[in-house]
Amino acid sequence: MNTLSIALAQIDLAFGNPSQNFATACAQLAEAKARGADIIVLPELWSSASDLEHAEKHASLSTEGMFAKIAQAARENQITVVGSLLEMRDGWVYNTATLVDGTGRQLGLYRKLHLVPMLDEDKFLAGGSDAQIFDAPFGKFALGVCYDMRFPELWRHFALDGARLAFAPAEWPQQRIAHWRALVPARAIENQMFVVGCNRVGTGNGETFGGHSMIVNPWGEILVEGDEREALLIAQIDLDMVDDVRAKVPVFKDRRPDIYQKWKS
Repeated sequence: MNTLSIALAQIDLAFGNPSQNFATACAQLAEAKARGADIIVLPELWSSASDLEHAEKHASLSTEGMFAKIAQAARENQITVVGSLLEMRDGWVYNTATLVDGTGRQLGLYRKLHLVPMLDEDKFLAGGSDAQIFDAPFGKFALGVCYDMRFPELWRHFALDGARLAFAPAEWPQQRIAHWRALVPARAIENQMFVVGCNRVGTGNGETFGGHSMIVNPWGEILVEGDEREALLIAQIDLDMVDDVRAKVPVFKDRRPDIYQKWKS
């Protein structure tokens, strides 16, 4: 399966209201399926929004709670779902992104590595300790979350390990949306892979979020991009383009890690 139709659920979120947000997510899944999407991406912390002061209340094991509910919704709609939720693990709460396929199987799980100091995320959450590449019927993929977009080393690691497609749920603020709009294409260009970023819109906890969810191909071309309004955005991608671009501009072959290592901190 080299061609995929991907939907971005650029939605507003009800702060600290999982039941309302789940209903919104389910409506988006149903519409995306009706419009022929294979995959739908939800924003970061789509169930609770950034209600981190009550993180422990919202969190669950990755096989229970909202993780289980969205897996059931994926199965009922026969659509693959990407998004992040609050996960409870060994007494710690993580911001955890997953990809669940149309049968409800969890094919990838990633705990956000980089916690946002401006939002005091480290006071409420633990950072992840791994950055794996995952396998799906469509090929190798990676997961990142929001602030991770600012760390090019992570995305280069994903590309070097074979990822051809990377997903990034986000709650990126409007005041820094120019950074998001620059970084998502940059991560696609420098790693010659598809990068899919789904950002929320609306306001919550005193913050306004900037939208501009987008799907970017390995040439850095934006296939679809939202504005600041709610929308279900859909674009088709052809994963064979990754191999084509990497053959035409062989940046991985031309790397000089022998020199870069000298600068490593």
